[in-house]
Amino acid sequence: MPLDVVIAGGGPVGLFLACELRLAGISVLVLERRQDPHSPLKAGWMGMRGLNLPSIEALYRRGLLDAVRDASLGWMSAGGRPEIEMGAPEDSKSTLAPRFAGHFAGIMLDAGKIDFSRQKYTIPGPSASGGIVNLEGIESLLAERATQMGVELRRGMAVTGFVDDGDEVTVLAGEQSFRTQWLVGCDGGRSAVRKHAGFEFAGTDPELTGYVASVELADPEKLRTGFNLTKAGMYVNGLVPGRIGVVEFDGAGFDRAKSITRDSLQEILRRVSGTNVTISALHVASSYTDRARQATTYRKGRVLLAGDAAHVHSPFGGQGLNTGLGDAMNLGWKLAATIQGWAPRSLLDT
Repeated sequence: MPLDVVIAGGGPVGLFLACELRLAGISVLVLERRQDPHSPLKAGWMGMRGLNLPSIEALYRRGLLDAVRDASLGWMSAGGRPEIEMGAPEDSKSTLAPRFAGHFAGIMLDAGKIDFSRQKYTIPGPSASGGIVNLEGIESLLAERATQMGVELRRGMAVTGFVDDGDEVTVLAGEQSFRTQWLVGCDGGRSAVRKHAGFEFAGTDPELTGYVASVELADPEKLRTGFNLTKAGMYVNGLVPGRIGVVEFDGAGFDRAKSITRDSLQEILRRVSGTNVTISALHVASSYTDRARQATTYRKGRVLLAGDAAHVHSPFGGQGLNTGLGDAMNLGWKLAATIQGWAPRSLLDT
């Protein structure tokens, strides 16, 4: 007897989808290639992401919001407005930094220029709040919830291939195989499921390279705090101790196959900031670009995509996590309805 659904990828998207399916009584197996769920790039402030209102509402509806809030790195209650000081652009003559009301891709919102009195709609209740989480924390919470709901989670098992014969899918993971009605690829931007199925992944090439790192600075006073736009890019300093963000307008010239070293990151930070700041220690670092790609369809036969497997883009604004959670909630009830027979298969094309 085949399983109802096999999900490739045990990150937040795959786990949230598994929980959604179990709400409808669907049998689910999650295959995650990593044996150890812990990673310095996902933990603490290195893995921080902001949750948008639809994600918060989804977590609230599923009874998860309190646990997410308790595990968050910081939370803003309904009606609250954080004020974080940021640096002014290089060519600005202003000596006072505006009150920070958010940013997107380094484009700053000045709270002093926003008229909230004309706000027509408000979202009532606990979901009218916001917070910063880390990927490891939210993944851990979802893994615990999924297990409680009867999801089978197998770690250290990467999906290496599959055969879709039209009636069911045989999923290969190492030396094991699993029969299932549906396979969902939630296995990230380099999705093995997407590649094996031959989904078209259309989009645009990158134009910049970004870096996030945990460092120690010998002379931190040489960098302005907050978000700082420069002619060469942007850097973020001081919002979180030891966490540096750098964006360089280099045409995505950095070879991401190479390791980021203390010397190489120091050179980039100096170039972007226009200072001779010294990095005395580099603990962990990662790079990203602003490439944008999206599968032209999210379904081929009995194979579906969600999260980064379906679309990749710059991490500015936490788009990957938030759109992925939205994918999971959207797909969950549709796939369950299709399996249970009260909706046509064409619903999955939406």
